[in-house]
Amino acid sequence: MPHVTVEQGPRSNPVYQVGRKSFVFFRTPRPDAVDPESGERYPDVIVFWVESESDKQALVQDPGTPFFTTPHFDGHPSVLCRGSRIGELSLTELTEVVQDAWLAQASPRRAAAWLATQSH
Repeated sequence: MPHVTVEQGPRSNPVYQVGRKSFVFFRTPRPDAVDPESGERYPDVIVFWVESESDKQALVQDPGTPFFTTPHFDGHPSVLCRGSRIGELSLTELTEVVQDAWLAQASPRRAAAWLATQSH
């Protein structure tokens, strides 16, 4: 995706940004995302921005996807995904999620310019 920079989070976790706005980041283990059986914090959570609450709900309500959310992210336009489950997505599905995350955070001008190149 164009105009992407990779910043380092507080624990050297990668944070992908467009126009200084995060659209994908690798989250450090947090107490709100834990294994329900062991209580251990998930070490591999990836956050993807989404365009709207309805887009978020479409992803997290489908039990066939690896996406989830936690109360910490209520009202936040993003979904969470375990890195260990990313292989459950096809390359096409993963590409779409990343592109949609980028589009959710890119400026309207950058988004329009990129979308114009995709129709060819």
